[in-house]
Amino acid sequence: MAKSQNTFIKQENEKKRLKRNKEKQLRKEERKLNPSSGGFDNMIAYVDENGNLTNTPPDPAKKKKIDASTIEIGVARREDQEVPAVRNGRVDFYDDSKGFGFIKETGTQEKYFVHVNGLIDSIKEGDTVSFELEQGRRGINAVRVKKV
Repeated sequence: MAKSQNTFIKQENEKKRLKRNKEKQLRKEERKLNPSSGGFDNMIAYVDENGNLTNTPPDPAKKKKIDASTIEIGVARREDQEVPAVRNGRVDFYDDSKGFGFIKETGTQEKYFVHVNGLIDSIKEGDTVSFELEQGRRGINAVRVKKV
């Protein structure tokens, strides 16, 4: 005769599953009988005038009026700074065969891309130049570059 397909472990797992389902059903019935123990009202949290979480609603007398137009989202506005149109710098790198290079500004040590089309005078590495900045397709470029 063949042995039973239900092993001891399978029987134990089935008993555990039935026990869990029975406990779950009991908890469900208990929640139905005592609806005041939980619910949405107990989950609400309020923020007081100091930014702390409380379980009591805020006092409407302490409410402050705020003008929405004074709220700035993002980066604060810069005051209009006087940016010099013509800047000075030194040619950090320039490849004459490829027609491009980089200029390092003297004051800020920022590097700017320069193309042969933006040159007024021919330049080479180490030259002191004056230039203006323009927005290009890939970033800010030095244009109208001439030797000083």
